[in-house]
Amino acid sequence: MKGSKDNKAKRKEFKNQFYRHNKLLFTLAIFATILIALLNLIISWEMQQIIDISTGMSTELSLLQITLIVAFSVVFFIFVMILQFQTLPRFIKKAMKQYKDYAFEEITKKSISSFTGENTSTYISALTNDATSIETNYLSKIFTLVMQIIMFIGAFILMLFYSPYLTLIAFLLSLVPVIASMLTGNRLAAAEKNVSDQNESFLGMVKDTLSGFSVIKSFKAEREIIKQFSKNNQKTEELKCKRRMTDLLIQTIGLIAGVIAQFGVFLFGAYLTVSGKGVTAGVVIVFVQLMNYVLSPISDVPQILANRKAANALIDKLIDAIYSNVQREGKQVDNKLDDAIEVRNLSYAYEKDSPILKDISMRFEAGKSYALVGGSGSGKSTLLNLLMGSYENYKGEILYDGEELRTISSDSLYDLVSIIQQNVFIFNSSIRDNITMFREFEAKKVERAILMSGLSNLIKERGHDYSCGENGCGLSGGERQRISIARSLLHETPVLFVDEATAALDTATAFSVTNSILDISGLTRIIVTHRLEEALLKKYDQILVLRNGKVDEVGTFEELMEKREYFYSLYTVAQ
Repeated sequence: MKGSKDNKAKRKEFKNQFYRHNKLLFTLAIFATILIALLNLIISWEMQQIIDISTGMSTELSLLQITLIVAFSVVFFIFVMILQFQTLPRFIKKAMKQYKDYAFEEITKKSISSFTGENTSTYISALTNDATSIETNYLSKIFTLVMQIIMFIGAFILMLFYSPYLTLIAFLLSLVPVIASMLTGNRLAAAEKNVSDQNESFLGMVKDTLSGFSVIKSFKAEREIIKQFSKNNQKTEELKCKRRMTDLLIQTIGLIAGVIAQFGVFLFGAYLTVSGKGVTAGVVIVFVQLMNYVLSPISDVPQILANRKAANALIDKLIDAIYSNVQREGKQVDNKLDDAIEVRNLSYAYEKDSPILKDISMRFEAGKSYALVGGSGSGKSTLLNLLMGSYENYKGEILYDGEELRTISSDSLYDLVSIIQQNVFIFNSSIRDNITMFREFEAKKVERAILMSGLSNLIKERGHDYSCGENGCGLSGGERQRISIARSLLHETPVLFVDEATAALDTATAFSVTNSILDISGLTRIIVTHRLEEALLKKYDQILVLRNGKVDEVGTFEELMEKREYFYSLYTVAQ
């Protein structure tokens, strides 16, 4: 029950985004919608008056008077339509922008550890396909619902005024479609959620396929991938078809019931007219018009309500994704490392019974530089990711100045540490934006980061505003890596992790960049490297050698070379 209440509260907060700083536009658009509904009812009354005058019936108004009323109605109708034109689209534009902005902001509150392993297609689908569905089936339909309700009530009042007997017949004939539509409405919400889930799967498959395009081509797997795409596409379209069929079923029930009700009312009205029960020809004809205003909500409102349920289901789905596996709340720590980072009896496994790190203990003192070396699969990158807070399900302790990592808030941790990784992500924006991550920095600091990362020549050739392209497609691998290095150096955290950051760089540039990082005073550096160059290795305060998930050796370059053990072998082979 508590979870259900929490979800309702969160859903309410998401929906509140539609109206935040947007209430005036909403009020004016609703007002215009109500006026349009009332004007439609007035036009029905005017039609009755004109028909009765044309058939020689005595009326309270003359033809001239009713003509003037019609002319005024048309002018006023144009004014109201202009009001709706100016307000409704703007309300929806702002509402959807605020909804998606809020959703994206909530997503960004997740920590690295909480986001790791999640299916990003869930969020892509929520911000694209699902958002469009919410806009179409929920937000836009608010105005349709208001108009339908106003016209239903107004038409019912007019019908009672014209003939209570005929109204009673209309009411009885309308009960069946109301019940039938309500019974089928819940099916639409389930169908909409199925479509959303499949869209998410389809988006994930397309994203993976396009990201792995070079792999597909090099392994000549086009035929197999096309089959996979076709199968996923088929399932998506089948579920969309079922959703449309459910939608049409609800519409058809309302349509059939509407035809039956209209003929019933028309025939009974004709009987009252012929038998002289005080019903005129104009009343009968207009009654049929008014019946449309009664029957349209009967057929449409259940469908609108079903669509609202479906939209709520999509919002709930996004809420479940955002607020499950949430960012860790914890202590705020100072933006500095005074003593050390300590690892005590640390073990970690991606899969049970296959540990990557096995009961390791080490100490990284503040302001010093450390190299992590070892063969592939020895656990070097995993250790850095654990120190960065990417995973929390480890055994043992990771301490920052005595504070256990799992008790430190994620925001506080990211002010303390940063990482340069081998796999670099570049945004489809300028070089400067990718270095600064769209924030403002002093020009001197930016230029220093550019110089230290070896980006000076690239900036000279292409300028700060050069567009990097999608995931840096306009840059070489080395240029992308330099941007990643500059990005981290500009962040100026007290602790810097480097994971094979110079792997994509040529030897001279790699040496220069690593040397620059090692020359920064007061910075705690833990660097995973496969480049075993004597001049650089001598600059590390300590070298930690990992082997099969354990710390095999620890010492300075000279100490490890003197021991002539595993590190000595690695170094000798690398020369």
